[in-house]
Amino acid sequence: MVVSPSTMAAVRASGAVPNAEFLLAAEGIRKEFPGVVALDDVTFRLKRGTVHALMGENGAGKSTLMKILAGIYTPDQGDIRLRGVGIRLKSPLDALENGIAMIHQELNLMPFMTVAENIWIRREPKTRLGFVDHGEMRRKTEELFRRLNITLDPEIEVRHLSVANRQMVEIAKAVSYDSDVLIMDEPTSALTEREVAHLFEIIRGLRSQGIGIVYITHKMNELFEIADEFSVFRDGKYIGTHASTDVTRDDIIRMMVGREITQMFPKEEVPIGDVVLSVKDLCLNNVFHDVSFEVRAGEILGVAGLVGSGRSNVAETLFGVTPATSGTIELFGKPANISSPTVAIQNNMAFLTEDRKDTGCLLILNVFENMQIAVLQDKFVKAGFVQEGAIEATCEDMARKLRIKTPNLDERVQNLSGGNQQKVLIGRWLLTNPKILILDEPTRGIDVGAKAEIHRLVTEMARNGVAVIMISSEMPEVLGMSDRIMVMHEGRVTGFLDRAEATQIKVMDLAAR
Repeated sequence: MVVSPSTMAAVRASGAVPNAEFLLAAEGIRKEFPGVVALDDVTFRLKRGTVHALMGENGAGKSTLMKILAGIYTPDQGDIRLRGVGIRLKSPLDALENGIAMIHQELNLMPFMTVAENIWIRREPKTRLGFVDHGEMRRKTEELFRRLNITLDPEIEVRHLSVANRQMVEIAKAVSYDSDVLIMDEPTSALTEREVAHLFEIIRGLRSQGIGIVYITHKMNELFEIADEFSVFRDGKYIGTHASTDVTRDDIIRMMVGREITQMFPKEEVPIGDVVLSVKDLCLNNVFHDVSFEVRAGEILGVAGLVGSGRSNVAETLFGVTPATSGTIELFGKPANISSPTVAIQNNMAFLTEDRKDTGCLLILNVFENMQIAVLQDKFVKAGFVQEGAIEATCEDMARKLRIKTPNLDERVQNLSGGNQQKVLIGRWLLTNPKILILDEPTRGIDVGAKAEIHRLVTEMARNGVAVIMISSEMPEVLGMSDRIMVMHEGRVTGFLDRAEATQIKVMDLAAR
């Protein structure tokens, strides 16, 4: 029997909940989009009071299934059972009213509203006269925060919060619906280690209260630390479910990619050439100071540092997004005034930004339009006419080289997985044939298979004489891919480490100075 969301909500409110083995179960789920089968006969089962991690490469179908369970998508086939009763969810509101809440990777808060207003939007407590009771709303928010061990001012506007604190607000909002199913999509992708530890404390507390948590992540260490069990998807199909104590990291990788990844960091020793970029005493007022370094042809310079160290700001200044207030930049031995990204591109520079959605991809445009935008005017225009055939053939060749999973180049980028969006951006810059490549968090939020492919591409670029600057928050990536590592702390360079001497302890020591 399938019941309506309103009926299920009434059953839940009455306390007459069936004693089901699984809190939430999906069976035989299929979902198609134009040209793509996103899910094919997929199974998923969540037990009460457990953390169930969902693993798989980008495009495996994880987020699609979660959006079905959260009422955002409707499945083409299959059944969903909530507390043992069949249910059809027609909207996110249906899901919320039935105790299913999803916290998306891209947070959905109102920046100019207060924390309390964001949490209780559409459910604000009212006075007898029908006005919003701000005092009661603050009291309810403080009570909720005490339950979750969150220390935030309910009256502060969300725009003033860090990413980590916005994440806390999203969690509090989800819990405020008395949700007993909580879906978290890459919740730690932009958090520091200390913030991750706090988040895990909250998750453990929620688990102890009987809440079932679905946890989507690409970080293996998180799976073993926080998850009770995990399920793996591959190419839209369900592969299997195991207790996290029963498998190794290599077992999970084999399940995810269907093959061995023998070398996650394929660093090669390549000839290091002349200095192509020299930076001396570079400053940006109130952001970073006296930054000096050099990068040579064929070298991969890793840049490490905690969040707020100024790493991304330096990258943006080098590319002309925020021109420096003082200091000098030399390219190929000659002084350069990088006043804008256009000037940077003209000087054979390329920049993969940290946030592919906000500052990288043009989501409503298709793959072809996103890839060709950086080279259209320079390489494929003759006598004022665009050589459409030549540029399309070039983009198709690049898409094959990068193994971008897309039905064709006409597919909108917003319909691709995160890893494939990242590959489209990389393809855009590879088409420019850069001599200097700046990569800011090139593998953030993408799966292990896509990471290995991007690492292979970076190594190939270095082998071809490109000077690479790679900023990363993942210590294994920095240690595994870099010839040298530059470490920053609070806007200053605190030291350099050669590959042979670099260790996680040494990097963290410099990052905390």
